[in-house]
Amino acid sequence: YQGLAGRSTNEILQLYAARGQQMKLQRSSVVTQLYGAIKKRLKQDLKSLHSFALELSKDFQRQSKACIYQVLAAVQGIQLQNEAMQMFQIKAFDLEQSLQEVTERYEKEKQKRKALHNSLIELRGNIRVHCRIRPLLPFDDAAGHSVSQDRRRNFSEKAAYAADDETVLVKCSRPGHASVNKTFQFERVYHDLESQDAVFADVAPLLTSLLDGYNVCIMAYGQTGSGKTYTMLGPQLEGNLAFSTEEESELGIIPRATHEVFRLISEKPPGSYWVEVSVVEVYNNEIFDLLAKDSYGKVFGVKRDVVTTREGKSDVPLLTHETVENASEFLHLVNKGLQLRVTHPTLVHAHSSRSHLVVTLTITTVVFGDNFGTLWEDEQTSQRLNKEASCTFPQKMRDNKSTSSSRASSPVQLEATEKMKQVKTRLQLVDLAGSECVGMSGVTGAALRETSFINRSLSALADVLGAIAEQRAHVPYRNSKLTHLLQDSVGGDAKLLVMLCISPGQKYLTESMQSLGFGTRARQVQRGQVKKKNFPVPSKGK
Repeated sequence: YQGLAGRSTNEILQLYAARGQQMKLQRSSVVTQLYGAIKKRLKQDLKSLHSFALELSKDFQRQSKACIYQVLAAVQGIQLQNEAMQMFQIKAFDLEQSLQEVTERYEKEKQKRKALHNSLIELRGNIRVHCRIRPLLPFDDAAGHSVSQDRRRNFSEKAAYAADDETVLVKCSRPGHASVNKTFQFERVYHDLESQDAVFADVAPLLTSLLDGYNVCIMAYGQTGSGKTYTMLGPQLEGNLAFSTEEESELGIIPRATHEVFRLISEKPPGSYWVEVSVVEVYNNEIFDLLAKDSYGKVFGVKRDVVTTREGKSDVPLLTHETVENASEFLHLVNKGLQLRVTHPTLVHAHSSRSHLVVTLTITTVVFGDNFGTLWEDEQTSQRLNKEASCTFPQKMRDNKSTSSSRASSPVQLEATEKMKQVKTRLQLVDLAGSECVGMSGVTGAALRETSFINRSLSALADVLGAIAEQRAHVPYRNSKLTHLLQDSVGGDAKLLVMLCISPGQKYLTESMQSLGFGTRARQVQRGQVKKKNFPVPSKGK
């Protein structure tokens, strides 16, 4: 401002204008420079960004290609795996079909082998032996015996197993000794979970033989508490011995066999068969008739004796034979007899049977002349025979349920004529008393005497089988009332099936081994071919 002193206004304005112009030029130069710097920096950034974008694009392409290659490789791997899986499925299907074919062939061969084996048994007269292993039960823990805890644990262990349906495996072990496995072969072996239905399915074919003219005997053998009575009769509750129809799946061989026999009879012409039943027990080597009645009609056991007839057959004179027309009547009479059977509680079994029970179902086949056999040629013949049967057996005789004193006085034989012939076949169902170890059962007094008789009679049965197996000239049937009574069945006049019952626990190993040994010896018996009761052949000329 000092320089402006003394100057005119125009000069001052010019100076201000020049100064403004100069400042404007300076500002314009700064903006230009700034713009150039920014533009240069932007170009550099754009170039860098472009380079980065190119690198990013190249990297993305590389990674995309790598991913595509991996996806393609994975797809190819999946395709190969699918093809391999399809090949495996085809192979597995082929193997499954091959296995099924082999299994079917095996089952067929097994059935053929069984059929051939049964035929061989028929020809040789061998005894069929089936073995049933019962489940472990609460009383198998050795309660009531003064033994150590370790010993008690060993008692509750299983020692007998069903290796397959024909083999029993027994693990024999003693303290301080190595365990030894022993095997026993039988016609059929039932494991501890197999039902009463499975057991009877193998018994039923024998009942057809009964109506074909063969005697049949089914016998349960084993130690006390091994399940013989359950197998033969079914569950028998204390104070209630009736056969329960509510639990049909639990019924034993006797009620099932009865229903099956009457079912088979129902398929034949009416009046062609007459059925009788007898029930006896062998107690303390004495035979008691469990269907005998007193003068008031009350059933009570009467002592009988067994004799040998002129034909060499065993017979019980004056034995009661009740006529029955259906399974219900049969089982009602058997139930009456069971109520008189002797039982006694032991440490092994609360309802131990103290006698051998023999239930006999006798079928009398009525044969008229030469035109009536086991088969009927046409319906007219059947109707004619039905009429003849109605005339021969009056209704009042068929309805008569009174007890006959012997076989000779049965209604069938009372009405026999010269044109009528009879063929008798018998089904014997035997529930043997169990062998006992006195130290195990803890019996004393009268029960001890019963045990002695039971064991002696079972030993006599083993002696008889041994004598037959060795083909001795003398077979000691008369050493026991039991063997004398069963002489015809054991000696070869019947198809005999022994149902061997054993306990699986280590506690009963000795008794189980004895039973298995008995069954093995029984299988070796060759009695000769069982004889068939001959029916007259229908005449072809009439």
